[in-house]
Formats: sequence, C-alpha cells, structure tokens
Amino acid sequence: MNARFMPVAALALVVVFSSIAAAQWTNYPTPGIPRLPDGKPNLSGPAPRTADGKPDLSGIWRAGRTGDYGYDYNVAANLKPGDIQPWAEGVRQQRVQDFRKDSPLARCLPVSVPFLNFRGLSRIVQTSGLIVVLHESPNSPHRTIYTDGRELPRDISDLNPTWLGYSVGHWEQDTLVVNSAGFNDQGWLDVGGNPQTESLRITERLRRRDFGHLEYEMTIDDPKAFTKPFTLRADKTLAPDTVLLEDICENERSGTHLVSGVKIAPEVLSKYAGTYEIAPGRQAVVTVSGDQLLMQDSAHPADRLFVARSETVFLSSVSMASIEFVKNVQDAVTDLIRTEAGRSEKAVRKGDALQNQSGQRSQ
Repeated sequence: MNARFMPVAALALVVVFSSIAAAQWTNYPTPGIPRLPDGKPNLSGPAPRTADGKPDLSGIWRAGRTGDYGYDYNVAANLKPGDIQPWAEGVRQQRVQDFRKDSPLARCLPVSVPFLNFRGLSRIVQTSGLIVVLHESPNSPHRTIYTDGRELPRDISDLNPTWLGYSVGHWEQDTLVVNSAGFNDQGWLDVGGNPQTESLRITERLRRRDFGHLEYEMTIDDPKAFTKPFTLRADKTLAPDTVLLEDICENERSGTHLVSGVKIAPEVLSKYAGTYEIAPGRQAVVTVSGDQLLMQDSAHPADRLFVARSETVFLSSVSMASIEFVKNVQDAVTDLIRTEAGRSEKAVRKGDALQNQSGQRSQ
C-alpha cells in the first residue's frame, strides 16, 4: 500500500505515509524540465526527442479519467448490451454481487493493462530497442515493450499466457503503436469485473503532443468476451518533480473476512423501486436490475449500482456509500437513508409509489 492509494480505513496512518513520501523525493525538481519564470513546469513546451529523432515518451505520467466511473472501473461503460457476450455480462454481474472478493486486486495478484493505464501514475523509460513501463499500482509487474523490430507470433497459442501479455511496438510517424497478445484468462479487465480471455488483443497508440501531454488510445479486441472491438481514449498528463512510491499488497491477510452480497427475493426488491426526494429539486430514482438496485442521484452519479448486504441495507459497488430503506408499521417503504464517511442524507419516498404499497400516505 502507498499513500496515493490509501483506503479510508488507513486514514490513521497519514502521518506515517507523509513522512515516508517526504523521504522519497516527491518534491525534488526533475532535471531537464522546462520552467516558467515562476519555476513551475512548462507543460506546453515542445515535446522532447531522442538522438535518433523519435519522440521521447520518458517521464512519469498521470492517467486521465473519463466519465462518472472511469475506465479503470468499467471498460465497457460506453458499450451497448449487445456488444458484450451474454456469458461475460453474467460473469461481471456475479462478481459485482460478490463484492469482487475474488478479484485479482483483492487477492494480491496483478491487475490488468487497462486498469494500469486509466488509474494512477506510471513511469515510461525509453531506450532504442525497448520501452519499460513501471506502475505505481499494487501487485503489478512492469511491462516491457520491444521496439527492436520483432513481431508477435501469428499463432498466439505459441505464447505462454501471462497477466500483462507480450508487447511489441513500432512508430507511425510520431505515434508509438503497441500491439499486445498472449494474455491469460485469469485477469479482470477492470475493477468492475469484465473478464478477459486468452483471445484478447490490445492495441495502444501514444503520441506526445507537447512536453506535458500524452495522447493515449487503447483498442480492446476479445471476440470471446465482446462482439466487436472497441476503443477507449483518456490522455495522460506529465507529473514532474515526483517519483513512484512503493506499493505492496497485504489483502490476503483479510481474505477470510471478504464476503459476498446476499440474495434478496424479487418481491422484496420490487418494494424499493420508486422516487425519493432528498432535497427540493433533487430526487433519487431507484430501479431493480437482477439481484441488485440501480439508483440515479445527480449528486452522486458514480454510485449507481448497489448490492444487498442485508434485506434493507445495500452497499455501493464503487465506493463506501450505503443506502438503507426504512419501513413503517404497515411494512411500506417510507424513506431512504444514504450514508458515506459518517454523513447521512434522508430521502422521503414520493407519495404515489407509497400509496400503491400501503393504501395510504405515510406520515
């Protein structure tokens, strides 16, 4: 674990991590960075080049995030239902229902290439024959991208399957194109649980348009999991005057305490569907999706999918937020309470749905 990925439960260790970070030169000026008159990095300066004239991608880069969730959570966020193979969608839904307790991230196993590129920091080290990418992310080996002219085998079954695959790169003018294959079927493409198979191929395109900005594009092609290839884009920003922090995983100590969500009878779930008024002009709409609940709340757009922890308490699939349903003596749902970080908000159920359940308006 490092300070940049510290969970809420580890808040008490802030002082310890802060002292460690200070000792690891996180504020030491990076040599070779163009500076403005005030000493700040000039990220809009021209992109550097290597001795052979190629763009130099070297540096520490911060991943860009796109949308409410981010592709690190769900690479399929922009896909339509028909774009995902039914078995793959079923696997993802079950993993969400299980609170992702069997994810590689929870089991101290390597995370995926999409996760590594759409969250956190990574350092690119560029040489004439290969590029090495180091990641500030738990339990993640480095990536080696060969740029010495070798090609991937035509038959990827010749490759011993690995977590991060095998990668070769070539230049198309000022764009580095990286082709990767040879993945195993144990990795998750994202935190949310979209699966990868051994048929996965990934194509990345990187272009350093100026000193501080790297245009990044990833195309995922896994015909066993998706019905067509799709492309994700999220530019990276240079993070000068810092270093990558050591990140280790100790989740296995808590593995026996990880539990799945509980299954609630459909007739009980249906009682929670409806509209809840949190404040004037702000409403939360709850609907049922299989064994889970979906909630649309403009103040918390990322917290959409909730999994049952008990018959009345549901936990967000992306944060520490929870929602609890309150019933009256007639067993009709009257309120919803959203809680996160010790702060609670109460939402009153709109009258029409409540009348349908109890035959009278709740007081």
